[in-house]
Amino acid sequence: MSDDRRRSRRPAVAAPTDDVASAPEAARLPGEHRGGFQREFTQPTPLLSSPEVGPRAEPAEPAVSQPRVEWAPAPEILPRSGAWALALAIVALVLSLFVGWAFPLGIAAVVMAVLALRRPWERRGVAVWALGLAALSILYSAGWLVWAAAQAGLLD
Repeated sequence: MSDDRRRSRRPAVAAPTDDVASAPEAARLPGEHRGGFQREFTQPTPLLSSPEVGPRAEPAEPAVSQPRVEWAPAPEILPRSGAWALALAIVALVLSLFVGWAFPLGIAAVVMAVLALRRPWERRGVAVWALGLAALSILYSAGWLVWAAAQAGLLD
């Protein structure tokens, strides 16, 4: 790199004489070079040679320790019950169309849907559908049980 590049691009100013007052130095403009860089950005950076590359040479600059990189901890796995409640409600609804003893599945789906509605990270639409289908399955199961009780003569 030549010395011509390192010189400031400002024109040379003659030294003030006794009969001329010097003007105050103007404020620096944003982004103006302040002379803090030691080398151009395009200049090659000196590298430490490794045993694979060639003989070990003395480093031109003292070795700088590598920064310690710590990864962010894994996000906490939050319990998900909305999708499970919906799946259980669908199974309970299908079973309640044929048998009356599917109401425990419907009750479990209602409990899981209510839990999903109370959690802010759960999708609300899934939990509402699960709650509606679970309530419908309980209604169908209750209808089957009432019909079975009437057939058996238990409701007279």
